[in-house]
Amino acid sequence: MSKVCEISGKKVLVGNNVSKAMNKTKRRFEPNLIKKKFFIPEEGKWITLKLSTSVLKTINKKGISAVLKESKINRV
Repeated sequence: MSKVCEISGKKVLVGNNVSKAMNKTKRRFEPNLIKKKFFIPEEGKWITLKLSTSVLKTINKKGISAVLKESKINRV
């Protein structure tokens, strides 16, 4: 499963672990993703999305319909 937010497009970043001796090893910065079900009242159905927690806060503030309208994904 890919670790990408379906609304914002946040994904894994790559960087370095840096020790006290300045040795560098590769590491991954993974987004904080959760799977969540939402009910869309206009369509009368449930959808499941993989979201970052920052997008979840936006949905709580604006509502799922408004966030889906301004997002990049195209739902049928």
